[in-house]
Amino acid sequence: MAETPQGHVFIVTYGRSGSTLLQNVLNGIPGYLIRGENENMLWPLVQTWLIARDAQEIRVRREARRTGRQPDPRYGTRIDPWFGAELIEPPELGRALARVFTNQVLRPEPDTRIAGFKEIRFHHAGDKMTSCFDFMLNFFPGSRLVFNTRNLADVKKSGWWASYREDAFMAEVGRADQVYRDYAESHSKRSIVMQYDDYQGNPGAFERLFDFLGEPFDADKVAEVIGQQLDHLKDS
Repeated sequence: MAETPQGHVFIVTYGRSGSTLLQNVLNGIPGYLIRGENENMLWPLVQTWLIARDAQEIRVRREARRTGRQPDPRYGTRIDPWFGAELIEPPELGRALARVFTNQVLRPEPDTRIAGFKEIRFHHAGDKMTSCFDFMLNFFPGSRLVFNTRNLADVKKSGWWASYREDAFMAEVGRADQVYRDYAESHSKRSIVMQYDDYQGNPGAFERLFDFLGEPFDADKVAEVIGQQLDHLKDS
């Protein structure tokens, strides 16, 4: 069984945003274990929670169990096509799924205080993007979201994005960038937006992040981390 962390920090971003540098800075904080990308493995778990919460037949039967009204003569019997659906409780399911993700994907170590990961594929969830953020804030204890952004013109020139048409790029990355900013604004106590253009080569720009996380800020240590060139950013 993996260790139980005191809290969680999740880096929410898109590709070629400088997020690995941010991940490295966070991993320099004693007790932090921020994993890298995992091909958006959390999203299927979020979908499971959303089905449990929103699927009409499940909701009808759950409400029937609470109120005593029977939606079907077979309700609650073994011949009910939805037999047992009334027992599904979305909050309990969400917490259980989060525990599985922590134990099997994040795998905290004995000295881990804060666990988490960074992911560049949240926008693959489309209009359900914010459901992923809701899930993380609701079901991972002590969770915080760090939205990492970058000047979109520079992102567009970097890596695989250079091959995208401008309209396709904006529909995918531009929309995600705005969703991130809007969500952080509406959840300001538990979310923060970091801009790569602000902190690249500027250790002092991380002080607000450390304040947000309630961690002591060591400018020299941060400077040492950000001074290490990342191979995959050399062409950025």
